[in-house]
Amino acid sequence: MRKCVVRELGRMEYGAALDLQRQLVEARKAGGVPDQLLLVEHPHVITLGRNGHMDNLLAGERVLARAGIAFYPTDRGGDITYHGPGQIVGYPILDLNGIRRDVVWYVRQLEQCMIQATSSFGIEAFRVPGCTGVWVRSGDHFSPKEKLASIGVHISRWVTSHGFAYNVATDLRYFDLIVPCGIADRKATSLEKLLSRAVTLEEVKPRLTHHLAVLLSLDSRATSREELLTLLAHFENTVTAPS
Repeated sequence: MRKCVVRELGRMEYGAALDLQRQLVEARKAGGVPDQLLLVEHPHVITLGRNGHMDNLLAGERVLARAGIAFYPTDRGGDITYHGPGQIVGYPILDLNGIRRDVVWYVRQLEQCMIQATSSFGIEAFRVPGCTGVWVRSGDHFSPKEKLASIGVHISRWVTSHGFAYNVATDLRYFDLIVPCGIADRKATSLEKLLSRAVTLEEVKPRLTHHLAVLLSLDSRATSREELLTLLAHFENTVTAPS
């Protein structure tokens, strides 16, 4: 069973998390670090995937600036999405060479991880054909489907980056600034809204971590942000040291 180190990074600016992912991807390709799962909460930010459409951003530059919302075009798959407080963002940095070299299978495992975590709260979550992510019904069987979690990944030489965003206690009003994932007639929801009670990120993180480890046959263990930075610094020193 492969080791996967889980790093809870707390609240981190999107740009800083992006730089950290890039460093870890290069280190993982070189075998300088083991598989990683980064768990982070971002300040308000809207990101656009490489196949996304700017038409799905409904707010102009000045509106975003006044609201304190950053904007980043990215190299992940998918369209447009929002990240913010109350949302768990997971960035698996995994070498699929030792797991399974199949992009569609990998995305389905991320979905299944969140479906199972949601089920543990007594809520049925499911896939919608042709729409990557995790969906629920807010009322009876005939109610419109609402999106609980989004997925957008990037894979380079079979090393993964980017990942998933799971709405726990997210302020859903921010999704009104975009057409979430480019689907005009569907709304976002959160675990807190579905359960009609307060839910903390700490309640959800262990369930996501557990299910992802089981699905990908990973031996996960938690470690600190400081240990991660030390490991990266050691790797970079090794790479740049004169022979």
